[in-house]
Amino acid sequence: MKRTIFAGIGHYVPEKVITNSDLEKWMDTTDEWIQERTGIKERRWVKEGQTVSGLAFEATKIALQRAQLAPQDIEFIIFASMESDVVFPGGGCFLQQKLEIPGVPSMDIRNQCSGFLYGLAVADQFIKTGMYKTILLVGSEIQSTGLDLTTRGRDMAVLFGDGAGAAVLTASNDADRGVIVTKLHADGRFTDKLWGEWPSITHHPRITAEMLETDRIYPKMEGRYVFKHAVTRFPEVIHEALNEAGYSIDQVDLVVPHQANLRITEAVAQRLGVGMDKVYSNIHKYGNTTAATIPICLSEAWEEGRIKQGNVVALASFGSGFTWASSLVKW
Repeated sequence: MKRTIFAGIGHYVPEKVITNSDLEKWMDTTDEWIQERTGIKERRWVKEGQTVSGLAFEATKIALQRAQLAPQDIEFIIFASMESDVVFPGGGCFLQQKLEIPGVPSMDIRNQCSGFLYGLAVADQFIKTGMYKTILLVGSEIQSTGLDLTTRGRDMAVLFGDGAGAAVLTASNDADRGVIVTKLHADGRFTDKLWGEWPSITHHPRITAEMLETDRIYPKMEGRYVFKHAVTRFPEVIHEALNEAGYSIDQVDLVVPHQANLRITEAVAQRLGVGMDKVYSNIHKYGNTTAATIPICLSEAWEEGRIKQGNVVALASFGSGFTWASSLVKW
């Protein structure tokens, strides 16, 4: 059976840096308050005209270069994102257009923070069954244009950034490399604990002037509730993957969790019994970029030499839905 390997990884973040001090000008908050609760110092936001597929395109070019492949080598695109460039179609087709590879199938995955790992599970099955040999997996997000930049919305507004990460996945006969196992979960009982409620297709019309006057058009989160579930599900799903693969946490070289909140990451490391030196974190620079956090982390970790061939990497995510997932990869 073929194995799914990461042939190339890349990331791209917008040039525009938004610091905590910038946020102080728009809402009642402080740099100290944000750092203490989230670990975030700054984030990147798009400028007018930048698109979800555009960020993905920049990350993809880097991933292809590192894989020493061309766009024409891509046989399938999996695009993980909360949104697209427009209401529809999905961002994958816009990315395919930019790559100039018409006819190549594209699938959009909308699993928010777990999107990249859900996409990895899909790609792994396509490669294992022999349907495709080279798959482009992308996580790309623009959150900044949908935030309430007032004191009313500060709990969410301080958390999110924009960016994209891309992985070129290829089939390999090397039994000692590649995706070892991926575990996926969801629990729809908690859909309203972290969600964007309006506009909604259940309303006629979908958006009204009255809606625009409320804060229900902005994303909402019950922060303490989400925190409690995240610090439980992260280590739980990592151990699930380790147990199925017959590995121990001591055999893992690097843990790469979704970048939701530094306090969550620290709590997860403690529950796993590992030091923060074994856990990758870049949330201080980028905030939460949703489906893009894990591939951005992988790209930076590879650039820094913290991921080398033969290393065992544990990936994990948790987000709205609730959805959560993990994957064990031998690089």
